[in-house]
Amino acid sequence: MSISRFIDKLNEKIAGAVSWALLAAVIICAGNALVRYAFNYSSNAWLEIQWYLYGAMFLLASAHTLKRDEHVRIDVVVGRFSKRTQVWIDLFGFLLFLLPVCLLILYDAIPYAQISIQSQEMSSNAGGLIVWPAKLLVPLGFFLLILQGISEIIKRIAFLAGRIDGHEFAKHVTTPEEEIEAIKAANKLN
Repeated sequence: MSISRFIDKLNEKIAGAVSWALLAAVIICAGNALVRYAFNYSSNAWLEIQWYLYGAMFLLASAHTLKRDEHVRIDVVVGRFSKRTQVWIDLFGFLLFLLPVCLLILYDAIPYAQISIQSQEMSSNAGGLIVWPAKLLVPLGFFLLILQGISEIIKRIAFLAGRIDGHEFAKHVTTPEEEIEAIKAANKLN
């Protein structure tokens, strides 16, 4: 369980840091639109940085989404089963689908990013940015998702063995107000 807790904390910290990418993307998007309409000036770099920030948000926060059990599921069907059966379904899903697919993507994404880094790949758009940071997000995001999958497997096995009661992986349903309060509390700690 200590490995699981470490992975959970790691992905919580990363998701908290990446959440600022949304604010940056919105500010850049609004600023770019204002400059384009007010001064008839635009740059591909500003459009590409928005794409990088959105990519970072989705790829680096997907592990946190898995931790919070907020990925798309078939709750209508699975919700009718006992908690133990639901845990078995989760366990098989992680082992037969999540981990193999993430490992396959990671296997293909590492050389993809590596070639981009070695060649210092640049955008083909005029005034574009370097591309390798965006391509590096793919293996990094899937690596974090694999780690979180391992954490979730550990928790499910611990539940089946009677070592935990299941609150570690229960669906976290919060209101927007509760989310804001949690962010404020987290910022006070940092």
